[in-house]
Amino acid sequence: MQIRKARLTDAQAIATLAHELGYEASEADMVFRLTHLLPDEDQFVAVAELEDQTLAGWIAAERRLSLESGEKAEIVGLVVGSQARRTGAGRALVNAACEWAQARKLTSLCVRSNAARSEAHQFYPALGFNHNKTQHVYVISLKG
Repeated sequence: MQIRKARLTDAQAIATLAHELGYEASEADMVFRLTHLLPDEDQFVAVAELEDQTLAGWIAAERRLSLESGEKAEIVGLVVGSQARRTGAGRALVNAACEWAQARKLTSLCVRSNAARSEAHQFYPALGFNHNKTQHVYVISLKG
């Protein structure tokens, strides 16, 4: 398995993997997103590619600056396909995000995990993440 920067040609596979966790996005949606994210130095999108060139998973992280906590990196998406779970793909993707953040002199990497994803609540602490807080997320639709 190889961890590499995502490419536009990965859009369909990234969308398919996202669908496994209930995130609906078409290939065209992913092409649009990748077109904007990939050239941005404050964004990190990488994939875990198997020897047969299929994608086992992907990670997205970003540099964040907030008034209350300053500058940090945050994992904003991590998906490992059901066939590749427990193979080290997730760990390798998180390690790549850590290296990306460290190269930018960021001193912490955080991640928010859906309360319903119990496996993630075991995965992240096993990698050294500390549980910091529990919160609710509220969304309002801005469509006309």
